[in-house]
Amino acid sequence: MITRTALGISIVLVAVASSPALAQQSASYKLTESAVNAGGRPVNGAGASSTSYRVSFDAIGDAVAGGSPSSASYRLGSGFVSWFPPPGEAKGLRFSDRTTLRWDPEPSVGTYNLYRDFVSALAGGGTGTCFVNGVSTEQASDGGSPGAGKGFFYLVTAENRLAEEGTKGKRSSGSERPNPAPCP
Repeated sequence: MITRTALGISIVLVAVASSPALAQQSASYKLTESAVNAGGRPVNGAGASSTSYRVSFDAIGDAVAGGSPSSASYRLGSGFVSWFPPPGEAKGLRFSDRTTLRWDPEPSVGTYNLYRDFVSALAGGGTGTCFVNGVSTEQASDGGSPGAGKGFFYLVTAENRLAEEGTKGKRSSGSERPNPAPCP
């Protein structure tokens, strides 16, 4: 609902839901929610204002939940998180020919990063160094040759639109592979 006031435009968001929403966070952002069961403004005074505008967020009922009301003509998303989910694991890395690597699309992706190293580095726990960064499609090329008796291994990561990089996957032991030197 949008209403006009003497100071400008006041935007009031109203949501009614039955289960609480969970805040999400990462190293670069944190989302928090507020709700008042008996109606009124959230306790923490959520909102922003100046001499020319005022924006306030209210919730009546239980906490705002993850459902997304919609119809044929509109969709009310549950906010920031639905547009920028945390990056997942890029899977299905394979060669489609002698020089082209392909992988399965990852839904949260903005770009991909490709890591490469010698197979011998795996024994010391290596997870590759940045080979190509900012790849916008699900493929990259490597015409390099590791030399006689050597081989390369590759790992690909997904980066969401907030530049948060996903995992390099898991080791055979089930622990997550570290990424000590992410692509720039």
